[in-house]
Amino acid sequence: MRPTRWFVPVAVAVSMLLVAGQAGALAPGTGVVGSTGGGDPYFPAAGNGGYDVVHYDLTLDYTPATRALTGRAVIVAKPTTRLSEFSLDLRGLDASAVTVNALPATFSQADGELTITPESTLMKGKSFIVTVAYGGTTGQPTDVSGSLYGWVSFDDGAFVANEPEGASTWYPVNDVLTDKATYTYKVTVPDGTTAVANGDLVSTQSSNGKTTFVWSALDPMASYLTMAATGDYTLTTSYTANGLKIINAVDDDLTPEQQAQAAEVLAQQPAMIDYFSTNFGRYPFSSFGAVIDDDEAPGYALENQTRPIYSFVPDDSTVAHELAHQWFGNKVTPKQWKDIWLNEGFATYAEWLWDEHQGGATLQDDFDWIMSVPADNSFWASVVTDPGPTNLFTAPSYYRGAAFLIALRTTIGNAPFATLLKQWAGRKASAPATTAGLLALAESVSGKQLDALFDVWLNQPTKPAAP
Repeated sequence: MRPTRWFVPVAVAVSMLLVAGQAGALAPGTGVVGSTGGGDPYFPAAGNGGYDVVHYDLTLDYTPATRALTGRAVIVAKPTTRLSEFSLDLRGLDASAVTVNALPATFSQADGELTITPESTLMKGKSFIVTVAYGGTTGQPTDVSGSLYGWVSFDDGAFVANEPEGASTWYPVNDVLTDKATYTYKVTVPDGTTAVANGDLVSTQSSNGKTTFVWSALDPMASYLTMAATGDYTLTTSYTANGLKIINAVDDDLTPEQQAQAAEVLAQQPAMIDYFSTNFGRYPFSSFGAVIDDDEAPGYALENQTRPIYSFVPDDSTVAHELAHQWFGNKVTPKQWKDIWLNEGFATYAEWLWDEHQGGATLQDDFDWIMSVPADNSFWASVVTDPGPTNLFTAPSYYRGAAFLIALRTTIGNAPFATLLKQWAGRKASAPATTAGLLALAESVSGKQLDALFDVWLNQPTKPAAP
């Protein structure tokens, strides 16, 4: 029933916005021009200024054989200032028509920016609706490190994984960590192809050789966690003992042995959810699940909100890692990319925690393994809290971050650390996370001064001593 609560108010909101817009319109040029960057120093061109997005309604028609993508984005947003011009991130696809509050708007595209000038100035705090018709031929985009990301096209569909700023390769977006929004997806693909997105499946309908899949994601989400993967998937739905829905999509092109391996590891998801809920607090979203693809070229997994995607059959440690991200990264999201360790360090710690729970290596074993790396190894030469844009997903963000959390637990004690985990995971989803914020919480929970511990482990390019 959740989607109904969105679909009904949208129609009412549109009509109210149009009336309000006509009543309070200002002449063009009487407001400020929103910035074409979101303020993150690692990716200065990603994101935009002057507004916050509330909801994206994305209608996509994709043909894998030709890689033709046609899209229509209806975006509900609120200006944060009186706004005469604003922009959206859109790369590799061409906008053909733009309206703002149902009125034609002037627009231009250059360097990954779709710049829009509405007919009248937008008033601060008064929601507006921008509609963008767009399309083109998709490819295989890469990020600053050369890894495939965004809408990655293959002969049988698309592997969609946006981190860090690849969402703009398939829809117009304010591609910044701090602007979370809800989403509706209507994805049309040839019959026999399945479209999978975040959240919950609302409906499927076939006509004229095509099938439209409608998905609704009503938990606010950062744009890098969105996905609408397409492929030769079989969808299955199950439930945990507590009633949480698990939706899995497994590629039909996997070998029988791979299919069996996938089934075995996915069967562990309910137990993982229960265990992590005990340690971190209630699972934060409406559903969970996985997309397991046979397109191995990306070579990684990504924690898309509610629906991680894997370019291979994962082992249980990998599934545990991506599940932990639903708390650490997806709900509690860093303010800037330099603090990526808050995602990867916590998820790696949780992965180790699950391994220990299953009778594998202990947390102490993992800590000792990290500390066995020689001091002159390049592993210790980076700054965890500022790895640089091309080193976001290198070992220190994961393993030094996780080892630090074990050092922190040793320093403050098991009980305060358990409290810290739950309070950190229990932060409001709308509150951007920082290392400084974690330090403040850790000191509050433990009653200890911890700035020196944080500094030597996270801010210095040298090997720290074990506590």
